[in-house]
Amino acid sequence: MTDRACPCGSGAALEICCGPFLSGAAVPPTAEKLMRSRYAAYVLQNIDYLKETLWPKYQDGFDTVATAKWAAENHWAGLAVLETEKGGEADRDGTVLFEAKYLTGGELKVHRELSRFRKKAGRWYYIEAL
Repeated sequence: MTDRACPCGSGAALEICCGPFLSGAAVPPTAEKLMRSRYAAYVLQNIDYLKETLWPKYQDGFDTVATAKWAAENHWAGLAVLETEKGGEADRDGTVLFEAKYLTGGELKVHRELSRFRKKAGRWYYIEAL
């Protein structure tokens, strides 16, 4: 990894923000940090991380090829976390409302989602969009 800014929009360097999560050196301690690292995984096309951080019972149905194609076809333009509910280090469940901007086919799009997360065995996972 380099000294570049983390794609998640935190303002921190990738090496000290989402980089350790994406490399497997650490696990995100909160639902928001998991969500931010998943956005960074789309930007950096780390598709394995997206699958690994999906709730275990959904991993078998994860479409690696389609997800990789979608991640590669878009230019990711920014992430804004709008609201979090629970999802802290001591919580078991949480939600994060966010907007991810991306450029596709010359048009700027905004993906707004309320995501649900759950912790299992000390690790946060993405469950679903609500």
